[in-house]
Amino acid sequence: MQQNIIKVIVGSKNPVKINAAANAMALLFPDYEIQTQGMDAPSGVPAQPMTDSDTRQGAINRVHYCQQQIEADYYFAMEGGVDCFEFGPATFAYIAIAHQARLSIGRGALLPLPMQVYQALEAGEELGHVMDRLFNTVNIKQKGGAIGLLTHGHATRESNYTQAIILAMAPFLNPELYP
Repeated sequence: MQQNIIKVIVGSKNPVKINAAANAMALLFPDYEIQTQGMDAPSGVPAQPMTDSDTRQGAINRVHYCQQQIEADYYFAMEGGVDCFEFGPATFAYIAIAHQARLSIGRGALLPLPMQVYQALEAGEELGHVMDRLFNTVNIKQKGGAIGLLTHGHATRESNYTQAIILAMAPFLNPELYP
C-alpha cells in the first residue's frame, strides 16, 4: 500500500522552525508521510521586527516567496518579533500558512521580556544574540530560544511554533467553516 505524501515547504532553514512544521503536520495527519523542507526566504522586514505588524508581514512575505519558488502542498513561515504592549515588552511569533489559494495567519504565545532585553533590541540587537550574551549560550535561536531560557525549559521556541501552527491550520482542517 502506497502512503499518501504531504509536501511542506518552510520559509527558513532554521531547524527549530522545520521541526515545528514537521511535528505539527505529523500530529494533524498521522496517516500521511510528511516531507518537510526548509528554504531561505526573505522576510522583507528588519532582521529583528520590533512591531506586531512588521512581524506579521515578515511571515506573509516569506510564505509568498516560497510559493513562487517551488511546488508543495503547504507553505509555512514563522516570524519572531517583539513589541512593547501596555503591560510591557514581549516576544511572539506569527505563523503564515498557505495551501492552494488560501492563506491562514496565526500567532504564538506572548513571552514577557525583561526591560534590559527590550532596550538592547531597541538599540539594534537581535533577540537571539541578546539572550546568548545574557545566558552565556551559543545560537539559542536554533535551540530552545528565549522561551526555553526564560521558562527554564518548560516551554521552547519549537513548542510555541508547533502549537501556533496547529491553531493556524484550523481553516484547512475545517474548510466548510471558513468560506
